[in-house]
Amino acid sequence: MAASEKTGESRVKIEIRDVSFDYVDRKSTFAALEHINLEIREGEFLCVLGSSGCGKSTLLSLLNGLNRPKSGEILIDGKPVKGPGTDRAVVFQQYSLFPWLTVKGNILFAIRQSGRKYTRKERNEKAEDYLRGVELLAARDKYPGQLSGGMKQRVAVARALALESDVLLLDEPFAAIDPKLRLELQELVSSLCAKEKKTVVFITHDIDEAILLGDRIIVMEPGRIRTETDVDLPHPRKRDDLIGTEAYEKLHRKLIAGFYTQIQEDIDTEVSL
Repeated sequence: MAASEKTGESRVKIEIRDVSFDYVDRKSTFAALEHINLEIREGEFLCVLGSSGCGKSTLLSLLNGLNRPKSGEILIDGKPVKGPGTDRAVVFQQYSLFPWLTVKGNILFAIRQSGRKYTRKERNEKAEDYLRGVELLAARDKYPGQLSGGMKQRVAVARALALESDVLLLDEPFAAIDPKLRLELQELVSSLCAKEKKTVVFITHDIDEAILLGDRIIVMEPGRIRTETDVDLPHPRKRDDLIGTEAYEKLHRKLIAGFYTQIQEDIDTEVSL
């Protein structure tokens, strides 16, 4: 199924309307985002690509409700975002698991937080289903300190899915993982999110990762959206099948031109200061 067919005529799930945000300290004000406008459709996998400091993680924090815009508004299902909520699940680069809970205990916590009225038996079955989905059922009784980095991130993904939220926010979740495992987790998240019909906002600085996962890719420059590109490649995607194809190479060249032009402009700006 092509990316354009996947989102099709689906309704708008998230609206970002003229959003600006400043970081303020005693000596200065830094404009992290300036007049951002963006619509994200239901079931869409949106990748936000950009270099460090361009505002992509700030955008995610606003979507999560951890920060509030200086101006403008963010709507989910037509309702303003006023703070964190169980309608959004988040996976960060750092695993953020509860170290005193077992792997299964972490998943059960998320299921309870979802507010769904499940029986104890149903909660246990669902927890094991999510762990089976990330291939960690055998580790259900282990504690996070007994797991490798990749295993911890699998648990973090399972816990986010267990919230049963429509929206999934991921902030460079695989940046600290070795390349082989990173590829496995990329394909895992892609398939699980498609199966669960999640609306996803995925922050990354990796062009290949954005192409592998995204239905649409926006490239950010400091404070603003620079470009927006639809990814018209069929799902499911496998890296080995994509690399070298004409469609992939054309898209890769387009993104890399915009991305690295932006990085060079950032460097030139810093040098001139």
